[in-house]
Amino acid sequence: MSSSDPLFNPLTVGDLEVRNRVWMAPLTRCRSLLPGHVPWQLNAAYYRERATGGLLFSEATEIAQEGRGYPGVPGLFTDAQVAGWRKVTAAVHESGGLIACQLWHVGRASHQAFQPGGKDPVAPSAIAAKGDVHLPDGSKAKYPTPRALAADELPGIVATYRTAAENAKAAGFDAVELHGANGYLIDEFLRNGANHRTDEYGGSVENRCRFPLMVIDALIDVWGKERVGIRVSPLGSFNDMTDSDPLPLYSHFFGELQKRGIAFLEIVGAIHGDDIDEDLMAKIDAAGREQFNGTLILNGGYTGDSAREAIASGKCDAITFGTPFLANPDLPRRLREGAELNESNPNTWYTRGAEGYVDYPSLDGGPVPTSD
Repeated sequence: MSSSDPLFNPLTVGDLEVRNRVWMAPLTRCRSLLPGHVPWQLNAAYYRERATGGLLFSEATEIAQEGRGYPGVPGLFTDAQVAGWRKVTAAVHESGGLIACQLWHVGRASHQAFQPGGKDPVAPSAIAAKGDVHLPDGSKAKYPTPRALAADELPGIVATYRTAAENAKAAGFDAVELHGANGYLIDEFLRNGANHRTDEYGGSVENRCRFPLMVIDALIDVWGKERVGIRVSPLGSFNDMTDSDPLPLYSHFFGELQKRGIAFLEIVGAIHGDDIDEDLMAKIDAAGREQFNGTLILNGGYTGDSAREAIASGKCDAITFGTPFLANPDLPRRLREGAELNESNPNTWYTRGAEGYVDYPSLDGGPVPTSD
């Protein structure tokens, strides 16, 4: 049924039928069960509450211990983790929702304390990110200089992504999203602030896109193109990221994604306090629309009204909401009714337990209904 509100028209995404355009962005919350980084009942309750979103993206999910850079984040490489995620996907599906798993390798944004055997983190080049990493014991340290990956190691990392995609299917997810944003491994290969390679994986735009596209191809092999997407942050500075000329880079990359026919592309604008070039961001968003014919999703500071305008104008097909969904489990209803939004408490974004996680009230003050 068509709605006069652009946010609440249904949408076909690949071969998924999605009931609205209010989608939940991937939000790191650090609430998995330790030890083991296993999703559990608390996580299931959190995602169940938010299941009225058109499509939920899971928090970034580790494909291997080598890809870890934060304490308490969930993985998808052990049997226990797969079983834990089944509790989450079942809760979402029982509430009538859809959920995609965001697959994550942090690359250089890690520390020896997270790595098997205390090894150095890996990256396209041996360039340390500026800033601090939060260690498992609660302390902080400067990001170490990573070890540059050899070219012959990259097929093995692609295989790790493939296994994670298979595990996501076993865990009951509806799709997968490759985390290609925010200064993690895929983003590090794409942007020349972090990628100084001189082999076939560095230098030219085509070369820097090579490894990310190898991973996309592996995900397609597992899921089919209709259930695969990617998130990118072309101008994001988080984790000390830069690129000298992002418009041609992402125009080429979007065209390569189009050749593969994947289901969706999520482009992130200003987050984490970024002060970005809005004119350049608009050109990159437009390149996404021009070069990519699948579902285009935008993210970054949208309100209900600006999201409606973006969708109605054809700029994009859906919006992912981050912080508003964190504090408003019934966000679709609130946007539909023009209701006041709860304010989130940043002090509890990355803590442990239920506070600031599953205790934000719905409009009715009780459990969130399972339909919008």
